Amino acid sequence: MMTVNEVSRLSGVTIRTLQYYDKIGLLKPAEYTESGYRLYDDTALEKLQQILLFKELEFPLKEIKEITESSDFDRNKALKQQIELLTLKKEHLEKLIDFARGLYRKGGKTMDFSAFDTSRIDEYAKKAKEQWGSTPEYMEYEKKTAGRSKEDQAAITNEFMKIFECFGSIRDSDPASKEAQELVKKLKDFISEHYYTCSDEVLLGLGKGYAAGGEFTENIDKAGGKGTAIFTDKAIRIFCKK
Repeated sequence: MMTVNEVSRLSGVTIRTLQYYDKIGLLKPAEYTESGYRLYDDTALEKLQQILLFKELEFPLKEIKEITESSDFDRNKALKQQIELLTLKKEHLEKLIDFARGLYRKGGKTMDFSAFDTSRIDEYAKKAKEQWGSTPEYMEYEKKTAGRSKEDQAAITNEFMKIFECFGSIRDSDPASKEAQELVKKLKDFISEHYYTCSDEVLLGLGKGYAAGGEFTENIDKAGGKGTAIFTDKAIRIFCKK
């Protein structure tokens, strides 16, 4: 067992912060002494490591508590997600460093803002949180899909991907066209009916995720042809500006 002072020295987390974590139920000590001093065991220290990793990824304490207390919380699964997010964050920082160096060399004359784009990080973080049931959308999704058979889910997924096939068939046209915008409306309504309420804000986030690369982009482009995901994102952005 370690005292709160020893944990503070080991982890760099202040005693006041550890006391606050205890107060809000985020990190409870393994036990208390008769005098009321907090004592932490290896399990508590492992949880503190998880909390600090999530904090590095800028997760709010409330969400960290929900995730770590989730009935299906899996430490190894969480670590894999954290590694992926930290890798994305590292790539983002490297791009910012290169961008700053470029500004220094060029004397600050550039209108390129792509280095500040965090959409890939934001989308992956959103997906990670959804997997732990910490968003209203995920909870609604769980409720709507609770009674579905594998066959029903497969049929719905197939219909969902057919929408992207339609996007793919017009991907060389104007994303602001009537046909493209009607497809966005169809996509939004389909998500709301079969998964969760799809507000414009949610739809914009999905669009970014579709075009951000990785599994989403690959699956959509596989359904509609290369460039479909990016075209869909453009059409969504136009739709949500109306």
